[in-house]
Amino acid sequence: MNISKQTIEKLYTTRNLSDEELLSLLACDTWDALLFSLADKVRRSVYGDAVYIRGLIEFSNFCKNNCYYCGIRAGNTGATRYRLSPEEILSCCKEGYRLGMRTFVLQSGEDPFYSDELLCHIITNIKSNFPDCAITLSVGEKSRESYQAYFDAGAARYLLRHEAAADALYNRLHPASMSASGRRQCLKDLKSIGYQVGAGFMVGAPFQTLSDLIHDLRFLQSLDPDMIGIGPYLTHSQTPLHMHENGSLALTLRLLAILRLMFPHALLPATTALATVAPDGREKGLKAGANVIMPNLSPVSVRQLYDIYENKNCTGAESAQCSDILRIQIEKAGYRMVTDIGNVKRPL
Repeated sequence: MNISKQTIEKLYTTRNLSDEELLSLLACDTWDALLFSLADKVRRSVYGDAVYIRGLIEFSNFCKNNCYYCGIRAGNTGATRYRLSPEEILSCCKEGYRLGMRTFVLQSGEDPFYSDELLCHIITNIKSNFPDCAITLSVGEKSRESYQAYFDAGAARYLLRHEAAADALYNRLHPASMSASGRRQCLKDLKSIGYQVGAGFMVGAPFQTLSDLIHDLRFLQSLDPDMIGIGPYLTHSQTPLHMHENGSLALTLRLLAILRLMFPHALLPATTALATVAPDGREKGLKAGANVIMPNLSPVSVRQLYDIYENKNCTGAESAQCSDILRIQIEKAGYRMVTDIGNVKRPL
């Protein structure tokens, strides 16, 4: 079918399209300017011109999993591994707090070294030192009991990309020990506990079709997450899928705009992957509906080691210490940098 202005306006007014309409929209760049304009209109109606800043602390690049696309997979014997101590993590938070940040994102591979007891200790330590801050975790698949323990300790948000809602695609990207149904159950557990929940997927992943992306959008509709993180697939030479091309910036931006129109309340990051694939990728992401940026608070000595993909951009505006550069970039794009806690704004 041919996409028309009326189709875009239908998405704007109803927050939904048929599968056929969405497939045609994803394949068409004719209406990108209108799509981005309406996405920006929606984000401004909910969040104004605010771009929320989260301090990202990548505290371990050990991972027990062997995802076929990820550079920190257990099978990458060439990776230089590291772990941050609780004291080092707290030091990162102190630096972030000094810079005005009021949300810390603790991210790692699925590293069994950090037991529930240790993670809860880290969470309570941060909360006791910075009670006016929010803690977001991104540490992978855990039991419901573990998620509950982290929540009780003070973590309020959890990021867990579903990666691929279509089982067949998920299975082509992950070993048999992992399953799409298991990932979906984790997200449901997190939501039922009371977390602000973030899901998401790669754009242009190996073997991915536009129909797979429709599966992702429909799953997100059923989950109704608070945060949605997407970014272009970026390859890593030490993975089984290293021969596949990177994902498309244009398609990623189109999907960001579609997500903003479908989920007006959602917090949408302009990811480091966008900034890595194009010098102005993050600014384009903001103009397509994104409203969160997560500059890196990790010690400079380990930033390049958290290489889930190669050529990761972790200097300049990607560094939390270069907030002036980041502020200028955000303002140049037409927005305002905000360092407060930045909770999701769901309709009453």
